[in-house]
Amino acid sequence: MKANVGGMDRILRILVGGALILWAISGGPVWAWIGVVPLATGFIRVCPLYSILGMNTCTLK
Repeated sequence: MKANVGGMDRILRILVGGALILWAISGGPVWAWIGVVPLATGFIRVCPLYSILGMNTCTLK
């Protein structure tokens, strides 16, 4: 798949995803495990929702 997540979007996904996972580990609500999604999409640089919507924040075309 072609990368469609880049720059600041990628950094924010990794930070927010990591924070949610840490919150879940430290006794937060079960729904905080949703942080796995932005963390994974930040690392692999592909967001399926962006593909469906035709969005691209990556400068590598």
